[in-house]
Amino acid sequence: MSIDFATQRLKMVDGQVRTTDVTSVEVIDAMLAVPREEFVPSRRRALAYIDEDLEIAPATSSSEARYLMEPSPFAKLIQLADIQPGDYVLDVGTGTGYGAAVVSRLASSVVALESDPTLASAATQSLQRLGYDNVAVVTGALPEGYKAQGPYDVIVLEGCVDEVPQALLDQLKNYGRLVAIVGRGSTGSARLYVRDGDTVAGRTVFNAAVKPLPGFSKPASFVF
Repeated sequence: MSIDFATQRLKMVDGQVRTTDVTSVEVIDAMLAVPREEFVPSRRRALAYIDEDLEIAPATSSSEARYLMEPSPFAKLIQLADIQPGDYVLDVGTGTGYGAAVVSRLASSVVALESDPTLASAATQSLQRLGYDNVAVVTGALPEGYKAQGPYDVIVLEGCVDEVPQALLDQLKNYGRLVAIVGRGSTGSARLYVRDGDTVAGRTVFNAAVKPLPGFSKPASFVF
């Protein structure tokens, strides 16, 4: 039996997104328009609209597993970023490109940064095949951002981090916004950072628990 992904997408938006304080018509329309199943490994396509983080690359001896962020916190984070039609966006940890596809429907153009070459290749292929021609996928270390193409109006981190590196904050335009989930598990919270001249101020907006992005762990410290 074939799966009716369009119906599943509508149920995701109605049951997971609208019910969790996502009121932006633009964000809702973008999530209704992007076929999430096209950005999920074929073996997991049936789970594309599940209400939890979805593994898109297994852990290896040298890397953590990677995940597609759960729809509700993702939508809330994108709403928090308040992306405007003329905005230039850096999507950090794009994975297979789903988040970049959603953001591309809200912004003028998107730089989608990925550290895993295999995921970056998959993202490029899916985005090109589906016609998201205002997204450029680039590879590099996620905590370093992508200074060569900056600065950006908005920076989105697609996973939780222990802290937001200064290198990313430095790539914001004046009045630019960065959104990230800082902290792991029950300690995670979505934060909005805004640049005003030489100052970047951040505030906590809502609690969220999502899977981590690689490279953002704080180094272990000794406790005496």
